[in-house]
Amino acid sequence: MAYFCLQSIQKQGTVGKNKLQKFDEMAAYPHVFQYPFAVLQEKGFELKGRWNELFFKNDHPLVLELGCGKGEYTVGLGRLFPEKNFIGIDIKGARMWSGAKESFEAGMTNVAFLRTHIELISRFFAPGEVAEIWLTFPDPQMKKTNKRLTSTRFMRMYREILADNGIVHLKTDSNFMYTYTCEMVRANGYPVLFDTDDLYHSGATDEILSIRTYYEQQWLDRGLNIKYIRFVCEERGELTEPDVEIEPDAYRSFNRSRRSQPETARQEKENG
Repeated sequence: MAYFCLQSIQKQGTVGKNKLQKFDEMAAYPHVFQYPFAVLQEKGFELKGRWNELFFKNDHPLVLELGCGKGEYTVGLGRLFPEKNFIGIDIKGARMWSGAKESFEAGMTNVAFLRTHIELISRFFAPGEVAEIWLTFPDPQMKKTNKRLTSTRFMRMYREILADNGIVHLKTDSNFMYTYTCEMVRANGYPVLFDTDDLYHSGATDEILSIRTYYEQQWLDRGLNIKYIRFVCEERGELTEPDVEIEPDAYRSFNRSRRSQPETARQEKENG
């Protein structure tokens, strides 16, 4: 299912043997799909509108995790809800490898991974094909509104593929991202199903909220509150960006890959 070729990666000379091995394994996994834009333009994507029919072989609701990273939520949700189908989406194949390997070795039949840019999701999913979207610890993009995964720009993209009453989940450590999303939801009148600025002291008992991603554990280790909001992304004619001043997250003043990682997590990453 993989179309990304390793030749260009090898030419760059910046990818270690460990990462190349992961790419080799990813290319062999039957539940991992990797399509560069050139292939999409030429051939399209054969599973668009037919994921359940041709791949999952059932009629269960389809749930996406956008920016899935290592795929902890995709795999964790897949285990908790065998009656739903889950697809983790990210452009970083080396990160995605962890979840792809785990789900493959566990023989999970309701989990898949798609390597692509989130901006291209309408090329992989048909209108109304997706029931829910999860956004787990996305970069808040404090300086670039149109890159925030809960901006009105992305809401329009999600509406292209979400079913009626399709749900969007956001789980974040970022007060900036959480505040912005709450204001965006309010400005556009989206129905809120659940909302808290301190998830682990909110009294919520839903087991899906107990799944912890790689980055989430870092923030919990630092004593940061985890925020969560779940809302219905209803059809809207025009969307309004919130007009509000939001204080930036002071602890996010450096690159995502370096920001305040506990030493054990940093060592784990360096050791591959």
